Amino acid sequence: MEPHENTGHPRRWAILGVLVISLLVVVLDNTILNVALRTLADPVHGLGASQGELEWAINSYTLVFAGLLFTFGVLGDRFGRKRFLMVGLALFGLASLLSAYAQDPGQLIATRALMGVGGAAIMPVTLSIISNVFDPRERAKAIGVWAGAVGLAVAIGPVLGGALLEHYWWGSVFLINVPVVVLGVVLVAALVPESRDPRPGRVDLLGVLLSVVGLVALTYGIIDGGEHGFDRARVWVAILGGLAVLGWFVSHELRSDHPSLDVRLFRVPRFAAPVALVGLVFFAAMGVMFFGAFYLQLVRGYSPLESGLLFLPFAAAQLIFAPRSAAMVRRYGGRAVAAVGLLLTAAALGAFVFIDADTPIWIFSALGFVQGAGMANIMPPATESIMSALPREKAGVGSAVSNTVRQVAGALGVAVLGSVLSAVYRNDVASTLSGLPAPVRDAAQESISGAYAVAGRLGAGAPRLIAAANDSFVSAMHWAAGISALVALLGMGIVLRWMPGRPVVETESRPAAEPELAGTA
Repeated sequence: MEPHENTGHPRRWAILGVLVISLLVVVLDNTILNVALRTLADPVHGLGASQGELEWAINSYTLVFAGLLFTFGVLGDRFGRKRFLMVGLALFGLASLLSAYAQDPGQLIATRALMGVGGAAIMPVTLSIISNVFDPRERAKAIGVWAGAVGLAVAIGPVLGGALLEHYWWGSVFLINVPVVVLGVVLVAALVPESRDPRPGRVDLLGVLLSVVGLVALTYGIIDGGEHGFDRARVWVAILGGLAVLGWFVSHELRSDHPSLDVRLFRVPRFAAPVALVGLVFFAAMGVMFFGAFYLQLVRGYSPLESGLLFLPFAAAQLIFAPRSAAMVRRYGGRAVAAVGLLLTAAALGAFVFIDADTPIWIFSALGFVQGAGMANIMPPATESIMSALPREKAGVGSAVSNTVRQVAGALGVAVLGSVLSAVYRNDVASTLSGLPAPVRDAAQESISGAYAVAGRLGAGAPRLIAAANDSFVSAMHWAAGISALVALLGMGIVLRWMPGRPVVETESRPAAEPELAGTA
């Protein structure tokens, strides 16, 4: 095959647009939900959800999503990526409709879990289809656009969510997914070609089962520990049991003659290093975004719409820089681009240590822009390195591994940094609550949301309680931000030691000489 011949699908850029719409609906939902948390906690205008129920409204999705991502990536490669995308979109739309009309927090948690099933079918196949329909020489640019779409969803989500909450009931933040899903299904049916692994072999049933059980147990332990503390036997049974099952999975995959994941890939630096990097970055970033929403709406008193607008710089930076990262990687190499991105991300996260209740709000948004710019130059080169380590027909596996690590690390970040936040908050606020009635004291000590909820019953004592809760929350936020910055800096050693530099990127056209794989597009 001539080196100048493009092996991509003729409609590849239109297909990318359809995949972006499919991706938007998954990311949009989570960013919308963040600004709706306070409304959902309101017993009059929401569901009266407790802090724990709010966390599970987020985490039930994450638990199912993380547990099924790898399995659905493998099955999508085998049975058809377009089919999985359409089924996933339809299921996500149905679950969104059910979420909008949930009658209590328990129903919302259940329907969010169903959304996780749909999301797990959507997310890995979007990257798989990109790898399948694009020539390897254009793939990095396409993945940059894909990553920029995440930034667009982050931008749209909080603003759209805030606008909906100001004019409609809380269920509208879920109902908005339905027309997007309908549009996505129609466009996928019309434009996206079916593709699958042409030589799938036998299904590794034991491997698939072990991956689901191990990931669900591990993620559950992390989430439950973050919510109720890591000092309980049940948490460690789940975490250590999940790790043991995943260890069994690795052992089985090494012995199997038809593995669902060739774990020997983790010996390849350009696969293993970016996977670890993605995990560290999302651990650090997700924890900070979780407390950022509470800081803006409670400590600073902004409405959901205003909070969404203040997150726009983070999203704008993603939208601006992610599509340009491929050109930066070609010029300077993946290692240099990812290292600069990590430094920017760690600096922004560390700077949150100096944010307090009176800091000019533009500084919060400026730090968000710097963090967004940093992450926009980490994710595309890392994702491209992961995807380029695999042939096109195994794209679903690479995508699923990347997304699974991202989701589990994000859940771990929210759980661990959330538990740090809760522990420091409870410790700091306790001394100011000694003279209050027991029910008020317990609610105020549980979380800053609880403190605001009971402050209205205290009359003259309310300002003192709110001031104490704000001070304690900001102090706790500083600890969480400092830890997240250190975690981000850990990635620097991985980048400098193992991430590929410019020579690997320049030889990326190598897999184009596989005509039968291109023909599956």
